[in-house]
Amino acid sequence: MKKENSAFLKVATYNIHKGVQGLGPARRLEIHNLGLAIEQLDADIVCLQEVRKVHRREEKYFKHWPEMPQAEFLAPPGYEAIYKTNAVTRHGEHGNALLSRWPVVSHRHEDMSDHRFEQRGLLHVEIQVGEAQAATHRASATLAFSRPSLPLNVHVIVVHLGLIPASRVRQIEQLHHYIEREVPTGSPLLVAGDFNDWGTRVTKMMRTKNLMECEGPKHLTYPSRLPIVQLDHVYAKGLSPVSQMVPHGKIWSRMSDHLPLVAQFDL
Repeated sequence: MKKENSAFLKVATYNIHKGVQGLGPARRLEIHNLGLAIEQLDADIVCLQEVRKVHRREEKYFKHWPEMPQAEFLAPPGYEAIYKTNAVTRHGEHGNALLSRWPVVSHRHEDMSDHRFEQRGLLHVEIQVGEAQAATHRASATLAFSRPSLPLNVHVIVVHLGLIPASRVRQIEQLHHYIEREVPTGSPLLVAGDFNDWGTRVTKMMRTKNLMECEGPKHLTYPSRLPIVQLDHVYAKGLSPVSQMVPHGKIWSRMSDHLPLVAQFDL
């Protein structure tokens, strides 16, 4: 049961597979459906991976390819979109993005590439969450802000880790060093994204730094058509995990090879 005078923060993480599903001539553009789906999630913060900034070949192939970068295209009305490139390819660029219902204070990017075959990075965004912005930045009354400590600044780090287990270990170590260097001690922190870990090693490493997720059964996110593993996580420090959920259904399984994970935290 929700406590009175509580403030809740709803956070989603979603690997959107660059807005395209399928291979060869059978591939289809899903970016428009993804835009509708992200709006339906009604999350305060949406962390995205595999987001296209530009792709010259796909622009020519798909008649309805958006004219603006995908992060901006996917942002619901009133949200601010922050994007940083992780990978530069022959035809374009892609990386991580964050969509925020609340004002963005600052943002930065750090390269996390462990070897030349995988270009990876983290996106760090500082967001001001609080009562003063509720009238203009909330379309619904999901949160009831009444604590005198609000507004407060929340740090959010979006990651997409490598495919090789040893790389992920080194990237988590780099992430820990980054947090120690760039996130003020005591500040609320969220780390969300696609961790590409089929086991529990990453979660155990995050717990050593008091980065926790909601307890309970795993919420399977991959592959979207028949999920058997949870690759996507939202870890928090200074925020209390309340619940997690993964939406299911035919439309969700069509839009990406991942399902979104939605987590709620008590501020």
